[in-house]
Amino acid sequence: MTKPLTQEMIASLETIVGQSFLFLDTDTRNHYGHDETEDYVFPPSVVLKPGSTEEVAAIMKLANEYGIPVVPIGGRTGLSGGALSIYEGIGLSMERFNKIEIDEKNLQAIVEPAVITQVFREAAKEKGLFYPPDPSSQGSCTIGGNVAENAGGARAVKYGVTKDYVLNLEVVLPNGEIIWTGANTLKNSTGYNLTQLMVGSEGTLGIITKIVMKLLPDNSHNILMLVPFFKAGQACEAVAQIFRAGVVPSALEFMERDAIDWTLKYVEGVSLDIKDEVEAHLLIEVDGNYPDMLFAEAEKITQVLEQFDIDEILFADNEDQKNALWKLRRAVGEAVKSNSVYKEEDTVVPRYELPTLLEGIKTIGKKYGFHSVCYGHAGDGNLHVNIIKGDMTDENWKTEVPKGIREIFELTVSLKGTLSGEHGIGYVQKNYMDIAFNDTQLQLMKSIKKIFDPNNVLNPGKVLPDNLG
Repeated sequence: MTKPLTQEMIASLETIVGQSFLFLDTDTRNHYGHDETEDYVFPPSVVLKPGSTEEVAAIMKLANEYGIPVVPIGGRTGLSGGALSIYEGIGLSMERFNKIEIDEKNLQAIVEPAVITQVFREAAKEKGLFYPPDPSSQGSCTIGGNVAENAGGARAVKYGVTKDYVLNLEVVLPNGEIIWTGANTLKNSTGYNLTQLMVGSEGTLGIITKIVMKLLPDNSHNILMLVPFFKAGQACEAVAQIFRAGVVPSALEFMERDAIDWTLKYVEGVSLDIKDEVEAHLLIEVDGNYPDMLFAEAEKITQVLEQFDIDEILFADNEDQKNALWKLRRAVGEAVKSNSVYKEEDTVVPRYELPTLLEGIKTIGKKYGFHSVCYGHAGDGNLHVNIIKGDMTDENWKTEVPKGIREIFELTVSLKGTLSGEHGIGYVQKNYMDIAFNDTQLQLMKSIKKIFDPNNVLNPGKVLPDNLG
């Protein structure tokens, strides 16, 4: 797949973006050759930083003509290798696309793909508006990457994921054509839904240059509670029971004991007194505009929780305490990774199946000799599974762990779940796709890719399995 870039091609690319935004040095290429996926590094042959949709279109037209692979690169916070230049070629950094326009009258915004998610959320809040999706990496991930991966976050349980807020997209196709995929309306039943086809396509069908987002009125109040469970399985059971009691929390997060212990050591300024017998915690938030209703919901949740073997519930008394608890939760991934070489899976099942999934993951780990640390968005059934290398031999890590991962995914699918809830498939999960889809489904996906990108120049080698005929 790799095609060397000639001096003529490089000169043509420099004409498009300018000398200041074309990089061939090793340090820059290595910098844009990795994301947060394990320890993979795949440097592109050249890094480009276009500054307009027209420049992106010109780059794609040239790349398509010469068969040069192009990989869109955002905040590089991905966990599935979606932004890795596995065939070298052009690494297309979108970091200059960083403008926000908020339409307060229509509760919408036009956002460019390099805007940091937290920056967008704060800009909306300043206008009294609310953009709910909040991935744990919101301080560094970008809106474009969120759209490409259909990112979720803690508040997806009540408010939905990125796709639920995307109304329209400006997209550069692999041949350099520029299209809008939909309309800036809340309802649209006009033709095939190209907007939602692009959301979650992981940069394989087109390059997103503008995003029209729906916003909500901001909520005024919330209540946050941290609940220690003496049995991890019961923490998972409690999740479904809360919903059956008629309460929809704005966040419902699960943290296994190792996850919270490692994070307390990793994060400064946060402390908790946890009994030795506690196996897991739930972090539960309710939000809204009427405090009396929130207190009633919190009381109903407490009544549900009292049916289980729990320790004393901690209610966050003020904003500082709330921020500390959220800081703890959002740092879990980094804390776990700081302890060991790891592999992170992103399983999702109907929430009632969470106890079975957690128990099965632990059983599979014992079978193949690995330890796992589990945490995630329990309210929507999304469990992150960090497989820890620890003292495993390199040989077992290489040969046994992939077998265990396949069994975890098989279990997940058998529970009516699937391979990824929000991290995407990318490079590292593509060869497990046969577990979730049959050949007919995979061939349909391959056909869609071929219609958009017949020369396979845009983010090749991602999502679809290598052995797909």
